[in-house]
Amino acid sequence: MSLLVAEAIWSEIQSTRSVSDDQLAILHILFGKNLERATRIVDEGGVKKILGQPSGRSIFQVVGESRRKEEYLCFPQHYCACYSFFYDIVNRGEQLCCKHQLAARLAVSLGTCVDVKVSDDHLAHLLAKL
Repeated sequence: MSLLVAEAIWSEIQSTRSVSDDQLAILHILFGKNLERATRIVDEGGVKKILGQPSGRSIFQVVGESRRKEEYLCFPQHYCACYSFFYDIVNRGEQLCCKHQLAARLAVSLGTCVDVKVSDDHLAHLLAKL
């Protein structure tokens, strides 16, 4: 049920390219501290959509918050390469998704992610590292 509510909110945000206080409040109830962290990542321009050419396939590259500024590859609705995804989501089931997935969803909905076009071969190389 929570994911259905979140999907409806993401759709509303995408249709207006803005987020209201009410929408933020609902998302915060669903995602807690991860939403706050995701908004910081988005505000700092930390979300890239890597687009393979000519196929149009894509994956997101999201900057972490540590001083090292690692970049994590993720599919916003299904997977992230970060430690938290495996520990908090897959292993413990404590969260619906990690901050990197949320940042990617928010950036797409707001239209603020940076599109980076690469060859399909380069995209395949990135995916092979997962």
